[in-house]
Amino acid sequence: MSYHPYDPRMAFDAHRKLTDGDVQDLKPRGWWGDDGKLYRDFTFDTYQAGVDFVVRVAALAEEQGHHPDIRLSYRRVRVNYFTYDAGGVTGLDIAGAHAVDRLAEAGQP
Repeated sequence: MSYHPYDPRMAFDAHRKLTDGDVQDLKPRGWWGDDGKLYRDFTFDTYQAGVDFVVRVAALAEEQGHHPDIRLSYRRVRVNYFTYDAGGVTGLDIAGAHAVDRLAEAGQP
């Protein structure tokens, strides 16, 4: 898991970034994170099921206009939310995590 450090070219906006306590209070069950990142690993029975989930998460991200980093490793998918221009986790990331959980529940990873 790579951490994305602050880069001044990102137009950092500290007012949108949630505090570590906010992230802990608002993140869905099963997600890990703090004020710098929010992620969850999903495990599937087959490689293809993981690929299918990645495609569904990508479609959701396009609908939301907010895109997580997604890593597929055999039967495991890691979804990582981080709002680059805020320098950490924002409300959009929390909403995205909840939406990804709904996709996972529908597909039963």
